[in-house]
Amino acid sequence: MAFDFDAPVERAGTWSTRWERYAGRDVIPLWVADSDFRAPRAVIEALAARAAHGVFGYTTPPAALTQTICERLERRYAWRIEPSWIVYLPGVVPGLHLAARKLAPPDGHVLVPRPVYQHLKRAAELAPRRFTEIPLHLERGRWVFDPDELARDAQLFFLCNPQNPGGTVFRRAELEAVAEATGDAVIVSDEIHCDLVLDPELRHVPIASLSPEVSRRTVTLMSASKTFNFPAAGCAWAIIENERLRRAFAADVNAHVLHSPSVFGYEATLAAFREGDAWLAAQLEYLRGNRDLVEQTLRLPMAHVEATYLAWIDASSLGTNDAQQFFLEAGVALSPGPQFSAPGGFVRLNFATQRARLAEALSRMRGAIERRAPR
Repeated sequence: MAFDFDAPVERAGTWSTRWERYAGRDVIPLWVADSDFRAPRAVIEALAARAAHGVFGYTTPPAALTQTICERLERRYAWRIEPSWIVYLPGVVPGLHLAARKLAPPDGHVLVPRPVYQHLKRAAELAPRRFTEIPLHLERGRWVFDPDELARDAQLFFLCNPQNPGGTVFRRAELEAVAEATGDAVIVSDEIHCDLVLDPELRHVPIASLSPEVSRRTVTLMSASKTFNFPAAGCAWAIIENERLRRAFAADVNAHVLHSPSVFGYEATLAAFREGDAWLAAQLEYLRGNRDLVEQTLRLPMAHVEATYLAWIDASSLGTNDAQQFFLEAGVALSPGPQFSAPGGFVRLNFATQRARLAEALSRMRGAIERRAPR
């Protein structure tokens, strides 16, 4: 079956967060991490069928979805979980904030990577909990931890696996070193990008799958919404083997302080997992081409993007402390480095868009870079 990711999709006027910010301006928005691709046909048809039913009442998590998640994790990652370990959520971000509030004591200490997707840090800030930022280091084109820097007295460690914005797929040995270094701390692992591994020879490893001991102190946060592009539908889940942690984490969910996933999120996830693998394989192939175009065109320092559809670019050589504004003036909107606890010379570029649009954005960026270069 052929999938056309080059087909233009008009998102103006659809209330898109990414596109509305620069509406009416000659700006190509490559910032917020959703894609410009239509979801798989099976997802669209499942949502249409639910809409046609016409009744949208309170919804119980479908047993079929729970079973499908368990089967998928075992098939793709050789990770066997029990259905009872799953706690459904409206999104991964609420899961991060729940973890900071419920799994770290008020006087506790939290470890947060740097750079990292902002809500890992915001969860600690808003809880509020005392936190220490642990830097990732660029080694041989990959952002990785120095395990010695993780060896601190802490009650909770936030992990982003695969890494956003760096694009790292952590190897099993690297995760084992991280798990050992963090001692008895609860690991909260944001694994929303697990299915977006671009390099065919690499494989995502859920950190909880390393051993029973690691599993019993890990909260794994997942969703199909990033991979299959339906984040507005609202469906995610936490996988928590430890019953004590699961009860503490889920208290606000069970009390309806945090709302349940959307019925459309349940439908979309089930359809994507049952029938979306061919679409996913085609999307990964397309994204590899887009990634290669970014890496070959810009000629700015950046890590090789092993996973996600996000390029983490070091534009500090251009002599600007605000690379986001620099490229915005050239007509391309990117995410600013400080959003990820990084210097202003860094930007994150979302390349999950049609290749013609990406090529135009890169042309604008190259032009700005060349104009900046000394003559």
